[in-house]
Amino acid sequence: MTASIDPGRVAELTRKMEEALRARTSRSGEFVEDASQVLPGGVASSFQEQSPYPIYIVEGHGSRIKDLDGNEYSDFHNGFGVMVVGHAHPAIARAISETAYRGTHFAAPNQAAVRVARELSRRFRLPKVRYSNSGTEATLDGIRLARAYSGRDAIVKIEGSYHGHHDAVMVSVHPDAADIGPRSQPVSVPQTAGIPKTLLDLTVVVPFNDADALDAVLSDNPDIGTMIIEPIMMNIGVVPPKDGYLEAVREITQKHDVVLIFDEVKTGATIASGGAVETYGVVPDLVALAKATGGGTPIGAILGTEELMGQITDGTVTQIGTFNGNPLTMAAAEATLIEVLDKDAYAHLDRAGKRMLDGCQAVCDEYGLPAHSVGVSSKGCVMFSTEPILDYRSYCDQFDEDLNYLGWLYHMVNDVYMTPGADEQWTLTIMHSNEELDHYINVFKEFAKDVTAG
Repeated sequence: MTASIDPGRVAELTRKMEEALRARTSRSGEFVEDASQVLPGGVASSFQEQSPYPIYIVEGHGSRIKDLDGNEYSDFHNGFGVMVVGHAHPAIARAISETAYRGTHFAAPNQAAVRVARELSRRFRLPKVRYSNSGTEATLDGIRLARAYSGRDAIVKIEGSYHGHHDAVMVSVHPDAADIGPRSQPVSVPQTAGIPKTLLDLTVVVPFNDADALDAVLSDNPDIGTMIIEPIMMNIGVVPPKDGYLEAVREITQKHDVVLIFDEVKTGATIASGGAVETYGVVPDLVALAKATGGGTPIGAILGTEELMGQITDGTVTQIGTFNGNPLTMAAAEATLIEVLDKDAYAHLDRAGKRMLDGCQAVCDEYGLPAHSVGVSSKGCVMFSTEPILDYRSYCDQFDEDLNYLGWLYHMVNDVYMTPGADEQWTLTIMHSNEELDHYINVFKEFAKDVTAG
């Protein structure tokens, strides 16, 4: 039976938890004023903003981090999913250190870049690899390759998905529900000012988990030559594909001669050795990687078929970058992919993920919390909705952001560092112990008990 939640009680608990967070992080609260003199919002990226203010981190080791006030946390944020290997992993730190003493940057080829490319090709079943320095650059390169190959400028993306901050995909990332239009004709909504309307008109959006809608859009828009999709939607918690959905997407895009890009920036090295390609057995034309692939260093990569990547070889498409494949990043990536993230590591992540999902779901069931747990391996979350979230529209209709924020506060006040933002997910690491996982679940239980009391 689902408990009735009193909004007034949620508001009161939120006020108390915000006060508790301010009290334990006062130095961050003071420092943000100074930082804001030179950094807008006091942060290096708007993704680092959070309420009541950003909390500054000074160091991390294994699964734990320390903030400016000296508070230690179990880290379930892990740099937006980058640090699945844990902080300062000895093998990765050693590889970076040894490489740094031999020279950090040459803007010239190095052998480690070849070894990492072979490993990525093996994992994701695509023959060719090119590097960049972020997920944004990887999806940008992928879309350029796809447009060149198809000869068509328009693209289709999933409503509510994030693929980086370049203009082609900063569209309908987290639009207001009042602006998105009817399901049969979704409106492409710019995520930010500064996106030219001529570019906005080239990006069409469709709901996730709706193959029929995709087929209809591609039938009605023959100028679309590219589709980019997160195989597991992770801009609104975790939304897995329905059974058969990705297979249908692959079939439909092939039918319409549309290049299919999997954005595996979040899933690529975190849910399986070969990411969602391995998990679901669907191979796209291009895969964009970043985040965990680099073991904590800035990295991006685009993987593709011989035909698509051949456009780089013959000069049809220019793919460049001063820091692409630099020695430090390649050393970290090689240590990450070959030494650290082996079969045992992924088995640990699978077990840890199951423990988290089972534990959180048991709490939801015990207290009648209007929520459910969902995830894949190291990635997961509690979705504050009684019904499964299938796409962005069901998220807007059902997700309780107030409860989610209160749950975030409970964890932050109780030494569990969580990702800023109401619509992100936890990332587990190979360093997390069962005791840390159980502490997370116990804090969640305290939250559920308090919010359903009375």
